Amino acid sequence: MASRGEARCSSIPKTIGTEAGAISDSMSGGANGLTFDVLVVYDRQCPACDYYCNLVRIRESVGRLVLVDARDGGPIMDEITARGLDIDQGMVVKVGTELYYGPDAIHALALMGTNRGFFNRLAYWSFRSRRASRILYPVLKACRNLLLKILGKTKINNLGAEGNERF
Repeated sequence: MASRGEARCSSIPKTIGTEAGAISDSMSGGANGLTFDVLVVYDRQCPACDYYCNLVRIRESVGRLVLVDARDGGPIMDEITARGLDIDQGMVVKVGTELYYGPDAIHALALMGTNRGFFNRLAYWSFRSRRASRILYPVLKACRNLLLKILGKTKINNLGAEGNERF
């Protein structure tokens, strides 16, 4: 059964690889049965991002999925900013101490995901390959940026770049 956090609230381990099911013991809990809160940090004002994040499911053996609105700030956004990651250019997934950014984030979610339901099967087949994730993610990001521009949304601009307030 898929797990989802009640709350709305790093990079892929080297062993995750590009093959399906190659998630490392450190991510999946392994023999000791430990699981993690899997934080997905995204822009909740983006309808496409919000739709995706609310449909994605991960295996219970991995942990509990916690959605974090990047516009709320907080310690996770401080960590993302300290690492120089522009949240306006990519979502972040945090598993344990590891942050995954952009195409690596969507790739990690696909590998941790369930195969239940049409959406999760489609996400798995689309993003299980790191190469496919790196090709498809920029296209999705461009569509997202166009959508947010049409909707008149402002950027989060967590890195504080001047003149970077609008899409």
